Amino acid sequence: MKRRDFLKAGLASTAGLMLPIGDRAWAVRAGAQGPRLAVVFLRGAVDGLNVVTPYAEDEYYEYRPTIALPRPGEGDGLLDLDGHFGLHPALEAVLPLWKKKELAFVHACGSPDPNRSHFEAQDYMETATPGVPGTRNGWMNRLAGALHLAHAEDTVAFGSTEPLITRGAAATTTFPTGRGASRTMPMDRDPVQLAFDALYRKDRRLGRVYSEAVRSRAALRSALEQDMGSASQGAPDAKGFSGDALRAARMMVADPSIRLVFFQLGGWDTHINEGATHGQLANHLKPLGDGLAAFREALGPTWRETVVLVVSEFGRTAHENGNRGTDHGHGNVHWVLGGAVRGGRVYGDWRGLADDALYQHRDVPVTTDFRSVIDIILAHHLGLRGHARATVLPGFMPSRKGIAGIII
Repeated sequence: MKRRDFLKAGLASTAGLMLPIGDRAWAVRAGAQGPRLAVVFLRGAVDGLNVVTPYAEDEYYEYRPTIALPRPGEGDGLLDLDGHFGLHPALEAVLPLWKKKELAFVHACGSPDPNRSHFEAQDYMETATPGVPGTRNGWMNRLAGALHLAHAEDTVAFGSTEPLITRGAAATTTFPTGRGASRTMPMDRDPVQLAFDALYRKDRRLGRVYSEAVRSRAALRSALEQDMGSASQGAPDAKGFSGDALRAARMMVADPSIRLVFFQLGGWDTHINEGATHGQLANHLKPLGDGLAAFREALGPTWRETVVLVVSEFGRTAHENGNRGTDHGHGNVHWVLGGAVRGGRVYGDWRGLADDALYQHRDVPVTTDFRSVIDIILAHHLGLRGHARATVLPGFMPSRKGIAGIII
C-alpha cells in the first residue's frame, strides 16, 4: 500500500479528525466572531409531501389513499401554515418558530440532476456539484476556506466518520454523536499517535493540518476530562438528535469561533409502511423537530446570528406505492431557520400536483436549485462576495426566483 493510500485509510486521513468533546470544552479558545451556519442532512430522502403538505389540493389525497395526512381541524390533522400548506403534526415543536417568522420552507427544491441513487445524489448535495462525479471536497469545507477559518474547531461535524461535505483542504473537526462523544479512540494511544506522527512528518501540507488537528484534540480532551464530572451530575447521557443539538448549541454559545456545524440523520428511506400522522415517518420527524427547537432555545441570543439549513438528497414519489410507502422521487422541501431568516412563508415556485405539473408524471419537480438557497445564505448571511461564493459553488449561476428575501 502506498503511503498516501494508507493515509487516506487512516483515522487522520483527511483534514477532519475524530474528536470526543464535552458541552463546554470549546470555552478554552478565543477567536474571531461572526454569523453561524448549521446544516442538517436527512439521509435517505425524506418525504417532503408529508412534511409540508399541500392539503388544499385534491390530488394529494387521490395519490395517497392510505398515507395522506388529514386536513387541519380534522382528528390528528396537519398544522395549518398558510391555508394551502400544512405541517406534519409530529413537528409541532417547531410551529412556534413559524409563527415567530423564524422558519421558512422552500418547496420543489433540490438538485437539478435527475439521479435517484441515494449515494450519488448525496454526494452531489454535499459537494454542490450536481452531475459532476468525483468531486473530492465538500461545499462546507470550501466555505471554511472562503471564510478564512483558521482552526479545525471552527468547523465541526457530528458523525461516526467525516462526511464528504466537510472534506477538503481546510482543517475541520469530526466527532461521534451521543454516548460516543466522550469515548477514547485508537488515536489516543501513544503507539498509534507516534506512527501517524512519523507518517506526516515529511509531508509539509498534510503535516501542518495533522499537527493542528492533534493540537486541537489534545486541548479539547483535557477540557472534557475536567468538564464531564460537573456537567453530568448523575444524569444519563443525552440520546439522539436533541442531545447532539443541545451539545452543539452550548459549544457555540461558549465559543464564538465556531462558525459552521453539520449534523446528519438517517432513516428517511420510507419505501414500506411510511405511515401518516403516526408511524415510521412521524417517529423520525418528532425527534428532528424537538432537536431543532432545543437547538434554538439553547442558543439564546446567538440564534440571532445563526441560520439552520435542513436538506435531503431528493424527494419521494407523489403517489404512494403498493407497500404503503413512497419511492425515490425528485423535488423536495428544504427548511431555512434562524434569527436572520424572514420566515412564516413557503418559498419557491410551487406548480401544484396536477399530473402534467409533475416531473415525469410522478414526482414534484425541482424548480429551485438547492444551490440558490445556499448562495443567498452565503451572500446575505455570511457576507461573501461573488468571487468567494463562486469558490464555494463552482460553475453555478445564481437565481433568486421564488426565494428572494428569505434572509433578512
